[in-house]
Amino acid sequence: MSRVEPKKPSICTSGPLKREVISQSLSVLSEILKSCYGPSGRLKQLHNGIGGNVCTTSQSSALLGGCTVSHPVLKVLIASVRTHVSCFSDCGLFAAILCCNLIENFQRTALTPHTVGKISKHLLSLCTDYLKSEECGCRVAVDFGSSKALLSLACTVLTSKPACMLTVKEANYISALLLKAFLLTVPNEMGTNISLGKSIIVPIEGQRVTDSAVFPGLLIEMPVFELRKLFPVKRWSASTIQMALFSISLSGELPDTGKGMVVVQSGVSPERAVLDQLILLGQQMVKDQIGILVCQKVVHPSLKQYLKGHCVMVVDRVGAAAMEPLRRMTGAEPIASLHPVSSTCYGVLKDVVCVKYASKQFLQLIPNNTTVCSLVLCNRNETTLNELKRACQTAEHVLQLTLKQPLALLGGGCTETHLAFYIRFKAIDVSSSILEELSCSRTEYQIVADSFCRSLESVARCLEHDDGEILTDTNKGHFWSVPSVTAVDSSLSDFVLHCGCRLYQKQPHMKWTILGTLCNPVDPQDHCGNNSRNLSDQLVLDCFAAKCSSLQVAVETCHLILDLSYIIEDKN
Repeated sequence: MSRVEPKKPSICTSGPLKREVISQSLSVLSEILKSCYGPSGRLKQLHNGIGGNVCTTSQSSALLGGCTVSHPVLKVLIASVRTHVSCFSDCGLFAAILCCNLIENFQRTALTPHTVGKISKHLLSLCTDYLKSEECGCRVAVDFGSSKALLSLACTVLTSKPACMLTVKEANYISALLLKAFLLTVPNEMGTNISLGKSIIVPIEGQRVTDSAVFPGLLIEMPVFELRKLFPVKRWSASTIQMALFSISLSGELPDTGKGMVVVQSGVSPERAVLDQLILLGQQMVKDQIGILVCQKVVHPSLKQYLKGHCVMVVDRVGAAAMEPLRRMTGAEPIASLHPVSSTCYGVLKDVVCVKYASKQFLQLIPNNTTVCSLVLCNRNETTLNELKRACQTAEHVLQLTLKQPLALLGGGCTETHLAFYIRFKAIDVSSSILEELSCSRTEYQIVADSFCRSLESVARCLEHDDGEILTDTNKGHFWSVPSVTAVDSSLSDFVLHCGCRLYQKQPHMKWTILGTLCNPVDPQDHCGNNSRNLSDQLVLDCFAAKCSSLQVAVETCHLILDLSYIIEDKN
């Protein structure tokens, strides 16, 4: 018997954020994420070091999912941001970078985490209340009677992912396709139990981006020799094909009995008995005038042959992912038994056609209700195609969130700089009652507010990766980027044309200051009108729900990490 090693005591680390190794790890993670931020962000390659798939990306979902961290503090931060991304898909990098900035800036204040937490929670409430108010200068109402704002939302997501390698023309083309696919998934009828449909992305590598297209219904890839065997199809009527949808295997194999047993009488073949049952099922399909049988798993060749002889199309191995879209677009209920099937389980299709696209052949199932559609997505190689697919999934989710809450926030760094502008103005005249409620002095409040604003401005500054300068106007508090190559004897403002979100053009009367420079703040609400009137051109817009959530996640995660007094690790 081998010697049993005695259990080691757990390792207790006090004041984890004061340890240099943890500060360095947070700093490294922060720099990695900052370098990926925005349309000109730098790409990262993720691999496991022993071979396998290599992912080239700048998206938070891929970055944070592919990074392996060992320290509990980093695990808390990454887990928190990944939870946000799983719910909202967008603004993951914003949340992570802002959280790192807040931790760094709050640590420099030398104030207690308790004091910092109370004040920053109050500042967060000021931000969220302002963003939700009608007077907000960085909020845009989305009008679904026009496609401009929706196209801007989709295009902003795509252009912020440089690994997609899209030109301006290609980004606009895919944005229009995404919007078309999204609108197809919105049901025409109204009611309490109405839900959005679904768009299925079908990736095709090696084609031009502009070869992408949207098809109503579901595309199922099939070999050419298989497609030739499927037609003709039995029709219920001129415009209706009945469909049966099976979620169980129809291969004729005996089901797994687990720990039980099957008792078979002498002379009885279980395989033959199951096949007889399959043929009886096929006879019922023919009797009920089923035109197409779709199976998630495998269909026995004999059953296929029988149904083919009666003009019933059989499509098998469609996979679990296709079951929900098929159920939704046809009304069919997945059948999980070989026993006689109720006719209420059947669904209907409008038509079934063969589609040749690029080098692939598809079977297109066209429903009467087009709330399910297929987006054929093309790009030049595997890396750019995978990144484009992730970006399109994010953009689709952003459009869905906007349908639920028809608002957007100005992008391109303008919301961050404008919020910092607003908080600085509110912090000057903070009332004594608020200071008393927070149990802090006016100086402490000003220190935390300044750190909070610097953190927001630092996120906006991350959009500049080429050593350019960032200006902000002293009236509206927007983000203005200056190229790095400027004449020595010229003013920086000579080189700006429009703000980051493209809502405002440069005007002669504007006054400027370098982002982060302290100036006399004014109320931004006095200089910002209703933004919905300025949507004649394509703007840079961010998802309202995702941005608000990411702001809250960043501040709350920062509080959690700053409050860590001890870390106890079991090393056994």
